[in-house]
Amino acid sequence: MTLLRIDASILGPISASKELADLVQAEWTAGRPGERVVTRHLATDPLPADAWAITVDAAHNTPEDRRSAEQKAAGALAKELYDELVSADAVLLAFPLYNWGVSAHVKNWIDLVIAGAVVAGGTAGDRVLDGKPVVLVTTRGGNYSKGTPKEGWDHSTPYLRRVFADAWGAELTVVEREFTLVGIKPELDRFAELGDQLKRAAHEAATAAGKALAAG
Repeated sequence: MTLLRIDASILGPISASKELADLVQAEWTAGRPGERVVTRHLATDPLPADAWAITVDAAHNTPEDRRSAEQKAAGALAKELYDELVSADAVLLAFPLYNWGVSAHVKNWIDLVIAGAVVAGGTAGDRVLDGKPVVLVTTRGGNYSKGTPKEGWDHSTPYLRRVFADAWGAELTVVEREFTLVGIKPELDRFAELGDQLKRAAHEAATAAGKALAAG
């Protein structure tokens, strides 16, 4: 079996989403030793920003036998990403909240997967993850939970739920951690105890999600 892991943090080794995803993957590896893990990092190895537009434009306006090398390469990339996703048996996503929404490089990947479904002979509405287990790890620097001043400001997690669960049909588990900037930003020091509690709870949730993913 194959686990596909996709990261998107711009913070490298200090990333809170990486830390949580590592816990999930550790449980997968413990439960399924020797199984294949395919990784992709959208921040350290970003996808071309124009590939989606080029692919869609070619599909609508240029017959396949008349497409340029640039159009063919963009379409091939879209299909590669689509094939990579649909061929995985389980998926682990580490997508932090940035600027109250889904990051540009994650949105680009999603758009290219949808375009890739069309290149592969399907449609933009295909349920490309129908019934497949997916763990989404998401982290937020502040606290956006119910009753806080920033409640409702997270426009990333609802969108990702809509894409992966509703549109693509995944069996989705979401692991969330608030207040990842506690201990980093001095103005949040007064929330140190709460930050520690939220971190512990998120780590426990990640471990549980990894065990469930491995159990399949």
